[in-house]
Amino acid sequence: MLVLSRKQSERIRLGKDIVVTVVRVAGDKVRLGIEAPADMLVLRDELETSLSPGHSKDPGHEMALLQSFKNEPASE
Repeated sequence: MLVLSRKQSERIRLGKDIVVTVVRVAGDKVRLGIEAPADMLVLRDELETSLSPGHSKDPGHEMALLQSFKNEPASE
């Protein structure tokens, strides 16, 4: 694992198409902005875990949840 230190407004580039920006640091919280291609799924780890096979009794749950993330506007 590569560990980097960044200050507010500083960026990290991942390959050609992904940029992670430190938007705000407040106490123990860090707000990140992620610029990635529209076809790339960007998901918090705890949400990805909830999408793991066998987590939901409804087989369509995973796809519905993923679709809702794609259609949800970004919030501040």
